[in-house]
Amino acid sequence: MAKNRVEINGINTSRLNVLSYDDMVDLFNQYKNGNKEAKDKLVEGNLKLVLSILRKYQNKCDNLDDLFQIGVVGLIKAIDNFDLAFGVKFSTYAVLMIEGEIKRYLRDDDSIRVSRSVKELSYQVVSYRELYLSKHFRYPTNEEVCNQFNISEYELYNVLNSLTDTISIFEPTFNDNGDAIYLIDQIEDKTIKDLDNLIALKEALSKIKDREKLVIMKRYVDGLSQSEIASILNISQAQVSRIENNALNSIKKLIL
Repeated sequence: MAKNRVEINGINTSRLNVLSYDDMVDLFNQYKNGNKEAKDKLVEGNLKLVLSILRKYQNKCDNLDDLFQIGVVGLIKAIDNFDLAFGVKFSTYAVLMIEGEIKRYLRDDDSIRVSRSVKELSYQVVSYRELYLSKHFRYPTNEEVCNQFNISEYELYNVLNSLTDTISIFEPTFNDNGDAIYLIDQIEDKTIKDLDNLIALKEALSKIKDREKLVIMKRYVDGLSQSEIASILNISQAQVSRIENNALNSIKKLIL
């Protein structure tokens, strides 16, 4: 196998066509109007995109032909769900769907599974962020994303975290002349440190004002926005912001 090239049985990868932007727009319009042949052309014209993504995973799978088929499934899903009104390039949208299918396939034997609903929401969130960027020239804040999808910041964290790869706890993270340090070693140290921080935080929370503690719990445990807390406490969002800032400053002083 060539170093920078993915070979798939039965496919001459060097002769695959790449569609122009105008061709893509035309074919998507045809497909949305019921032309099934347009979909086939969209699939064929984006196979190189699948191959480019496979390069990242060619050392993680013994059968690239199977992985290619999985990638094509993701491509087809991307074509079925893509809308020109998104205002983003199809490749930007499709990469997430293709990689999602590939990662799900590679994780089939893992103990950690990510639900399909979370994965689908993660694609929607990423698409929304790209669309927002194209309209406002900045990415939306977490609060704006949460309001758009009616989810908490904690749920948003889980959604975005589902896009990252899982690795073995026995994965070497440092190797010096054969003396390797494994991920599990760092996890054990971090767990002890996190436990100390948790004890210190619990003690700090017991010393701040009741309203400050309530706001902190609502914000960082329940995942509510400042506007939601303001509605519950029947105060303004600016007041919630001040209470939160005062609480955080007090907690920092008590912990440090």
